[in-house]
Amino acid sequence: MLGPTFVVPASAVKDEAMKLEELRSQLSAVDRKLVELIAERQQIVGEIGKSKRGTGTGTRDYAREKDVLDMGRSQAVEAGVDPDLVEHLLQLLIRTSLESQERDRVIAEGKGDGRKALVIGGAGKMGRWFAEFFSSQGFATTIADVSVEDGPNRYRNWTDAGVDYDVIAVAAPLAVSGRILAQLAVLKPQGLVFDIGSLKSPLLDGIGELRAAGCRVTSLHPMYGPDTRLLSGRHLIFCDAGDAQATADAKELFAATMVEQLDMGLDDHDRLIAYVLGLSHALNIAFFTALAESGEAAPKLAKMSSTTFDSQLLVSEAVAQDNPRLYFEIQNLNKFGLGPLDALCDAARRIRETVADGDESAFVELMEKGRDYLAMRS
Repeated sequence: MLGPTFVVPASAVKDEAMKLEELRSQLSAVDRKLVELIAERQQIVGEIGKSKRGTGTGTRDYAREKDVLDMGRSQAVEAGVDPDLVEHLLQLLIRTSLESQERDRVIAEGKGDGRKALVIGGAGKMGRWFAEFFSSQGFATTIADVSVEDGPNRYRNWTDAGVDYDVIAVAAPLAVSGRILAQLAVLKPQGLVFDIGSLKSPLLDGIGELRAAGCRVTSLHPMYGPDTRLLSGRHLIFCDAGDAQATADAKELFAATMVEQLDMGLDDHDRLIAYVLGLSHALNIAFFTALAESGEAAPKLAKMSSTTFDSQLLVSEAVAQDNPRLYFEIQNLNKFGLGPLDALCDAARRIRETVADGDESAFVELMEKGRDYLAMRS
């Protein structure tokens, strides 16, 4: 037997609908106030940036950031708001403020001052980043790239652009960059020349020819991607190619930014990059290859994913979306590249053996050894 049926009066439904609309209206008003407060905060940030430039103070103040975050968490607790939410919001605002201050400082302290820069490969992802960076500093920037049409400050063939520039950055694929550097040596540009290659082995001959021709040459490796807006916490490697002044001049181009400048020998670079890029890329490629060939449906795995799985998947997705030909060059053209790959295969084999043999002590030993190694990083 069915129980009694309750019918909500139409007037009650109407009242609740009106109440909901009123609450939404109030929420919209609060959101408008938030936007207005953010705009006010950004104006103050701009004034702070001007003051810092006037006094020669660095853009980033870690102690002040900590004070802001601590204060935010304390106020959140008092107000009954999740302190993690407030901290994340403040971190986003701080990052946006730093981006604005860094951009303004780069423009204000621009090293260009009407000088000329040429970016060979300037229509590629990192090439565009450097072209925009030079332009923001006041350089009259020219782009040379096979994917562009000839026009004002744009050349399809880089040799048509000439070499009469204060700075020439070579941002082409690795194999192509090596040939371009060698060709530049024949033309003997008077300005600063540098590459931004992820590997140096394929470029050593061209760099050596430039040096032998008396050109001002150095070598850079930005350890960040083309979508990077804030250089704080990012690394830029400088490999001296035998001309200390050329390296110093390249560093000066980034003096107004918060990028962390690392010095590294050309001989050391590729050996270390074989682990930093080669190993990490291979690990993620192996991860998504195993998933793709597992026969398991991606939606099903997503529903039962774990924190570790999600974190690994996030990194692997970024790798999968990147340029596969560049990643192959990083693996294939590095004379040190096979060592880390062999180590990865050996590690996977040993993990499999410990699991297959039921050897818990060996498995624990592997994890403890890794834990001890990773502890040294901090």
